[in-house]
Amino acid sequence: MTEEQARAWVVERHGAAAADRIDAFLDLVRAENTRQNLVSPSTVPHLWVRHALDSAQLMAWDQSGMWLDIGTGGGFPGVVVAALRDAPALLVEPRRKRAAFLQHCVEALGLHHVRVFATKVDGLSEPADVISARAVASVENLLQMARGCAKKTTRWLLPRGRSAAEDLATLRRGWRGVFHVEHSLTDPESSILVLDGVSRR
Repeated sequence: MTEEQARAWVVERHGAAAADRIDAFLDLVRAENTRQNLVSPSTVPHLWVRHALDSAQLMAWDQSGMWLDIGTGGGFPGVVVAALRDAPALLVEPRRKRAAFLQHCVEALGLHHVRVFATKVDGLSEPADVISARAVASVENLLQMARGCAKKTTRWLLPRGRSAAEDLATLRRGWRGVFHVEHSLTDPESSILVLDGVSRR
């Protein structure tokens, strides 16, 4: 998939204005990446495919309400998701320099429905309807860390790369719920874990 095709995918599903907001955000990422390593330099020419679309595809499992993104880092998926929906969102990023960048993005893009927390998620108690985390910790550690924000109805959206099947097997040994694996649009070898009704066995 090309950068143009990735952008067109978003335009088709969310409109040109949403794609423009993401373009503006990606410009901020490019500029900031010269000051701090938000994304791998090798992926900068492919921001739409490798990061924006990879984030935007999670919207297929949105169930409205509060969206909590753990370890937002350079803004993926949290800022992209926030650019595509009007419901409230929380971006949790413990590294203060990155959290400051996220706050700048929120203000620059006019994302008034978004709050940024420069802290670890295990210190929060903010009930979320959707929880996402991209390349952050093991699945079991995520479930433990964010337990103060999870409800019985919370949906977890966890891009896991090639480890999804192994993660799912481990998860089923210690947790109950409805768990399944979805294939990523951007990488045939990557997957997304979708977890509903999660509780300890």
